[in-house]
Amino acid sequence: MDILKVLSRGIKPAAKAQGAQSGATTAALPSSGALPHPQLFHDPVASSTTSRGKKRKRRKAQQEGEVDQPQGEEDEELSDVDFFAPPKTKNQKTEAQENVSTNTTKEEKKKHKKKLLDEEECRQIFKSHRLKFTVLHGQRDQVAEPEEEGKKKKTSKKDKDQKEEENRKKQNHQLQLFPQPLTAFGQLKYDYGISPIVSRNITREGFRVPTEVQMGSLPLLLQPVTALKKAQGIDGLDLEKGVDFLAVAPTGSGKTITFLIPVIEDIIKRRQKRKKDTEDGAEEQEQEHVLEAIVVAPTKELASQIVSEGRKLAIGSNVRVSLMRRGTKLYAEKENKLHSLKEEDSEDEEEEKKQDGDVEEEPSDEEPGDEETKGKKKPQGGEDILVTTPLTLLNFLTNDGKPGVKKILPTVRNLILDEADVLLDPIFRKQTMGIWRACANPDLGITCWSATMASNVEALITTHLQNRAKHFSLPLRPLIRLVVGLKDTAVPNVTHKLIYTATEPGKLLALRQLLHPTSTTDSGPPLRPPFLVFTQTIERAQGLHDELKYDIPLEAGGSARIAVLHSELSEKARAKTMARFRAGEIWVLITTDVLARGVDFAGVNGVVNFDVPTSPASYVHRAGRTGRAGREGGVAVTFYTKDDIPFVKSVANVIAASERQAGISEDQGTIKKWLLDALPDVAKEDRKKLKQRGVESRRTGAKGGDKGGITTKSGWERKRENNRKGAIEASKKRKKMQKLEGNKAESDGEEWGGLDD
Repeated sequence: MDILKVLSRGIKPAAKAQGAQSGATTAALPSSGALPHPQLFHDPVASSTTSRGKKRKRRKAQQEGEVDQPQGEEDEELSDVDFFAPPKTKNQKTEAQENVSTNTTKEEKKKHKKKLLDEEECRQIFKSHRLKFTVLHGQRDQVAEPEEEGKKKKTSKKDKDQKEEENRKKQNHQLQLFPQPLTAFGQLKYDYGISPIVSRNITREGFRVPTEVQMGSLPLLLQPVTALKKAQGIDGLDLEKGVDFLAVAPTGSGKTITFLIPVIEDIIKRRQKRKKDTEDGAEEQEQEHVLEAIVVAPTKELASQIVSEGRKLAIGSNVRVSLMRRGTKLYAEKENKLHSLKEEDSEDEEEEKKQDGDVEEEPSDEEPGDEETKGKKKPQGGEDILVTTPLTLLNFLTNDGKPGVKKILPTVRNLILDEADVLLDPIFRKQTMGIWRACANPDLGITCWSATMASNVEALITTHLQNRAKHFSLPLRPLIRLVVGLKDTAVPNVTHKLIYTATEPGKLLALRQLLHPTSTTDSGPPLRPPFLVFTQTIERAQGLHDELKYDIPLEAGGSARIAVLHSELSEKARAKTMARFRAGEIWVLITTDVLARGVDFAGVNGVVNFDVPTSPASYVHRAGRTGRAGREGGVAVTFYTKDDIPFVKSVANVIAASERQAGISEDQGTIKKWLLDALPDVAKEDRKKLKQRGVESRRTGAKGGDKGGITTKSGWERKRENNRKGAIEASKKRKKMQKLEGNKAESDGEEWGGLDD
């Protein structure tokens, strides 16, 4: 490389205006690889002049070397880089890391004094980042209980209205908390005492500035007593055994890292305590790897992603994070009357399993030997944290060849529900509640995470926690809810577009315009590959793939650049497609809602809703596949036709709320007031049908024939093909009938005529 060219880059003349603008647009795209700012909200809040002076003094002291800078905070101004130095080898890097770790001595910890903020300071920080903590239950004043899950009683409209009013009154009287915020990841090591191994892994992964959900959740989950030490009005809360937690945070805000760090740290501390007990003269030593945490996710893609992130955080800690597969052996005991938590269930489990389209059924696993479970020693397990889909683990707990025999998991102390709203939806509810009841440890702690959370899901969680506390005769652990930003809205850094296409062929035309943009296309931010295309059904996804797979020229990669992914594909094919899409080999990935939740694609530039989402929550999660971790430039495009007009208002309301959250006025926003006034309201029954089945006209078609299919053929061509298929089928039936009549006639003619024959 010519060093003169490197040194002369700063004195080159500026590029032309047009080139500069194009470069700016490409740099702003999520696929450009630029490091984003992970915090979505940072509203200006009036601060005192004393705090500003403290910041200046601290910066000056850091430059003079009087104050040690916490881990994770780097001074960008003082960066000494030697461009002419030889590259460091691996051995040199490891030696530098060892020197850094050895410098973390007791004297350094003494210099870093733990300082807790006052409640007013915490209030200002949470107001700036739009964080709101609420105690849902666990106070002495709260006695009322919601209706139990299994009992389905017929209630009148008056009773429902009364319950809604009571719930609103309860929400108005709920206690709000202001715990200690996490301003830098370096605080985890010094202020909250996490192990050096986990702290080193966090730094290695590049986490420095915490997101809003990490800022509010990690102190409360690691040390709730310390986090709420300066808070007021917590006399009625029992924090000694921890808290149950419910987080509602935008998509791509780092929820996976937030619930994995406390679980890994909890396992490390518990293991150290067991070793200390054995050294002090305990009679029996437990096995090293005990199943202590279960993470439940709705899809296999999301479960695999959680395992990958968990293993990165657990490097060097000997904490094993495993994915539940066929033949996985777990330590489980047979359920007895003391451990069973009975609740009435009126629905049939088989119907719930048939409705589960994202999780495939697994064959039953054999139970560990009864002789081993009866003895003192437990069978050797291979995992500390198990990540699974609901049906996979439930099959292990219920199907062992003996009807009525169930298993429990007594060693599990942490249950994590990722995408809790869909796991507690009627599609997955039976399976999720079965797993929850199987975790028979009285000290079980539960955390629920999602970007959308309905009030009925919160009521269901509260009910089951109250039933468990009564069953085990234990005091209620506080259930604390965190809401980041506005509830049930999309991330504010994504641009939303709503396009009317009139008919199904109009959708194909609009999508091809996105694939081949021209100067005459609609104004607005461009949608450049890679991007995701969501459809309502598997048949429509496959049909759209067949239509578009030849749209990209061979010079650019041809049909290999477009792929389809849905739940009917094999696990191996789905994993291969995901790997190719992450590697950039696939530019357009057509899929169903199987990829709408939780899956992290850092470089996705946009999302196309080819079919209107079935609910506002579905739109929030689909649009959240772009704009991850604060990346700017993501676009979410939604097509709608005449059939979708009755259902567009719910999506338009979500877009309008998201634009208000981003500070965009109505005049500059995508959704105008006249559009909201013109769109019809949707009845409750129609919304329920839409959520369960989608638009009915798109469910009856095959890949390229009927009304629900996706094709560019004209109506006359489709009619001719259908007539031809009908004629072929009719001729086959006639030939079959003639053959049957001929065989019958031959058998009638060969009857026995007597001895003369």
